[in-house]
Amino acid sequence: MRYASPAPSAVSLADPVLAPRVEANRTATIPACLKHFEKEHCIDALKLKWKKGDKWWPHIFWDSDVAKVVEGMARELARKPDPALAKELDRVAKLIVSAQQPDGYLNTHFTLVEPEKRWTNLHDWHELYCAGHLMEAAVAHFEATGERFFLDAMRRYADLIAKTFGRRRGQKRGYPGHEEIELALCRLARATGERKYLDLAHYFVDERGRAPNYYVEKEGWQSWRLEYLQAHKPPREQREAVGHAVRWAYLCCGMVDAGDAKPDVGLLEAAVAMWKNATKRRMLVTGGIGTARDGEAFERDFKLDNLTAYAESCAAIGLALLSRRLHDLTGGARGIDVFERALYNGIPSGVSLSGDRFFYQNPLASNADSPYARERQAWFQCSCCPTNFARFWPQVAQLCWAVRAGEVRLCVPAASELVHPTGVRLKVESRYPYDGRIVVKVLDGRRQAKALGFPTLELTINGKPIPATAFRFSLRIPGWCKKFALSLNGKRVAAKADKGVVALKRIWKPGDEIVLDLAMPVQVLRANDSVAADAGCIALQRGPLVYALESVDNGPGLHRLSIPAKQDFKLVAAKGLPRGTVAIAGTAFETTRPGDALYSDAAPRTRRRRFVAIPYALWQNRGPAEMQVWTREA
Repeated sequence: MRYASPAPSAVSLADPVLAPRVEANRTATIPACLKHFEKEHCIDALKLKWKKGDKWWPHIFWDSDVAKVVEGMARELARKPDPALAKELDRVAKLIVSAQQPDGYLNTHFTLVEPEKRWTNLHDWHELYCAGHLMEAAVAHFEATGERFFLDAMRRYADLIAKTFGRRRGQKRGYPGHEEIELALCRLARATGERKYLDLAHYFVDERGRAPNYYVEKEGWQSWRLEYLQAHKPPREQREAVGHAVRWAYLCCGMVDAGDAKPDVGLLEAAVAMWKNATKRRMLVTGGIGTARDGEAFERDFKLDNLTAYAESCAAIGLALLSRRLHDLTGGARGIDVFERALYNGIPSGVSLSGDRFFYQNPLASNADSPYARERQAWFQCSCCPTNFARFWPQVAQLCWAVRAGEVRLCVPAASELVHPTGVRLKVESRYPYDGRIVVKVLDGRRQAKALGFPTLELTINGKPIPATAFRFSLRIPGWCKKFALSLNGKRVAAKADKGVVALKRIWKPGDEIVLDLAMPVQVLRANDSVAADAGCIALQRGPLVYALESVDNGPGLHRLSIPAKQDFKLVAAKGLPRGTVAIAGTAFETTRPGDALYSDAAPRTRRRRFVAIPYALWQNRGPAEMQVWTREA
């Protein structure tokens, strides 16, 4: 039986890293997105007010941006009641529905600007992509509010799409250039109980890349570019992560969802194979994917440059959500290892601590000649990343836990709390990811479970009743952890990790306490010797956090530094960052050459000096700066 996330209202965060991000998303990110929607006329587009001659026009992907923020608002509302947020959510959701056409179609650009071009350019234009995000928003809205008007509107849109696309006479044999609707249709099918939406998801996955190729035959796309859209061969035949990284991640998510809901081993095996290729050969140490600036795409195996690494924020989010899906499906802890790597590194680096400034790309080095800005921006013309943060952060507390019949799993041991339908409340106390001591307290949660509307559980074995609180509690042992200790009610438990997990099964009672100690020394990482960009370099990691040197602490000219791998690294307080942030300090060597000649045979001079490294996710929160993750090994 697969794992699933608990209900949003049943979990909460209280940790020093993730909880502030979630709160900043509610108070800053979502309001900032809504403010820009008003300024950029995205909201006016929904009112269908555009007319020829106006200085603005609805972009082909505006609807997706608005939908992602609406999904985020709904997830926030499900997490934490907020009357003002509920009112604004209702306003924007009704605006979206008001833009729907009589036949069910809903896209402001093609309704207002080019109505004659509906469904004529699937490979480049984003109609089905926008439709997918609208469906996800509608499901989230329904789950948060119980109201059906938005969900029913998206059902009409999905019905129109099902009528338009397929293999029957008169239908288009096309599929989306930017994947997303595949996983959205699976969510719509679960919310409505309508299997026809799952069938449509399978069609879009299975039709992709078939010969004769739709994009080549019907839309004039050049065949050598099909790999960019993962359309060079059917997805179930693909084994490598190729093309645009976000498209790839959403495709694989759709393959997992569709292949699980309507069992299809071929789809699942292909998705796992592509994920393994991505994470073992084409992923940055921060969990970033899609390193090519040209096309935001994957490059060949082990081509992982640092200064030019693109690593779009949306791609890291997509990889995290895909990795969590694979954990839920297989129970394998490596899925959470990758999820956690992105969660603590490649994702939060894309948004400021204040929640209202963003990186679209997340390189592993930045200097005066960097092709990317060394400062986060308030908005982008293509603002898929800020709006994606809006819907990702409200899910994080749920994603730290996994549940299934008879088992609760703590995937990420951030300080949090879970109310379980059994009437047990599990409270995690920790300073993770800065400290490896995890305390899990079992508390009486019957009152909270009743308030959440959980049904009373009555369990039996061979007709004999057993306590509902007799369940298996499992804890993930992270892949980076080489040594751990586990105790229950003060007594050491001789536990051995099985596939990255330790488990305890008993009748849980209030007062029970589990303590997990994860050894968390500073680790010196070296890349595979096929990664030319990192040859002779090391990176520092502690727990799940990848560290970076920033010029704020170390001065300019970071490229002159080298760090000995064998030394006693010190843990120090990070200056100018949130209280409790742990930095790493140690000895480095700075090499300079005398004189100002462009080239010289003069021997270099080396001096010993101190260095400080901060969590990569927090760089550029103290002003524009140079930064590097990989440093030459002394």
